[in-house]
Amino acid sequence: MKQYIKKMKGVGRSAPRIPKIEIFWSWLGSFLGIACVAALHWNWATSNDLVMIIGSFGASAVLLYGAIEAPLSQPRNLLGGHFFSALVGVTCFQLFGSEPVLASALAVSLAIALMQATKTLHPPGGATALIAVLGSDSIHRLGYLYALIPALSGAVVMLVVALVVNNLAHTRSYPKHWL
Repeated sequence: MKQYIKKMKGVGRSAPRIPKIEIFWSWLGSFLGIACVAALHWNWATSNDLVMIIGSFGASAVLLYGAIEAPLSQPRNLLGGHFFSALVGVTCFQLFGSEPVLASALAVSLAIALMQATKTLHPPGGATALIAVLGSDSIHRLGYLYALIPALSGAVVMLVVALVVNNLAHTRSYPKHWL
């Protein structure tokens, strides 16, 4: 019983407070990362009937700029997670698009399995796969190009911003590893 009580002492405590300067750097990185991808979307992609920004990039921003030391925030996970998940999502839509329940479930579950198998697990990748199935006609018209534009190219833009912003402060260092 004593071991259980000792183990439970930390339960119920909130996470440590994040220093204001870290909050600032996370805010700046996420603002610039999403702004760059959105600017490319509205100033270049839409005029070429392409899409540059997808909802899963919001979750990637949380990881890239707010949890820079997390294993799932590293470049291999970011790039591979979005790219492989996009390929899976497009394939599921093309094969099972007439059955959206099946296509959605397969897209996410197969994307997770592929990311685990390739050591590229990035949680927003599940959303990238799902967007390929449930997205708009403009997403569906892209076909496998979706894996390159927006999934991979948008992730690259966000990575470049992360490399710059996350290394401006002497208290931050990104990435922890490339591979």
